[in-house]
Amino acid sequence: MSYEERPAFGGRGLVWTKTSSGSGVSRVVPDGCTDIIFSRDTGELFVAGPDTSAKVGEQRPGTVFAVRFKPGVGPSAFGVPAHVLRDLRVPLAELWPGTERLLHELHTAPDPCAVLADVASARLRETPPDPTLAAVVAALREHRVPEVADRLGVGARQLHRRSLAAFGYGPKVLARVLRFDRAVGLAWSGVPFAEIAHRTGYADQAHLSREVKDLAGVPLGVLLGR
Repeated sequence: MSYEERPAFGGRGLVWTKTSSGSGVSRVVPDGCTDIIFSRDTGELFVAGPDTSAKVGEQRPGTVFAVRFKPGVGPSAFGVPAHVLRDLRVPLAELWPGTERLLHELHTAPDPCAVLADVASARLRETPPDPTLAAVVAALREHRVPEVADRLGVGARQLHRRSLAAFGYGPKVLARVLRFDRAVGLAWSGVPFAEIAHRTGYADQAHLSREVKDLAGVPLGVLLGR
């Protein structure tokens, strides 16, 4: 399997391509993001909403092209609150009427990712995401939820409502997913598990292991293919 990605739409996301040469098991773990995914082999064009647990499915031979919106960005492009898409895979046509022309472009374009990025950028220009959402993400990486609410000058209930609409999760779940995603990123870069636990705020390596098993469905070593 090969995977490539590059930044897109002003740092608010990226485009990615994954090519699989054979069949197998696909495991997608929570990262707080939303994606638009296109398969030239099957013709599918769908939105992957923010997940709360790993999605395990069949990996087929072929190439998929996608755009990934950072946490809090996708709902502005899709026109629906993030919690509506939570844990779902939804045909893009259900959110964006008239996708026939887009599908034709994707099937014929030399770089389908560029087409998806252009369309996503246009949608974000029409309905820009709330710029304070990035501050929510940054604050939740370092502080507890009550402290984040105080820093942002909002009540706990308001923060919860805004988080559901923007991220698909309440702030506590979002903080958990963000920490997990950071831990997995460090693991892929080769950082020892005990150091990952310390750097990401887990109580200890055992705590890290429990969280990974809960969110990914497998131990961290298995997730990394070790």
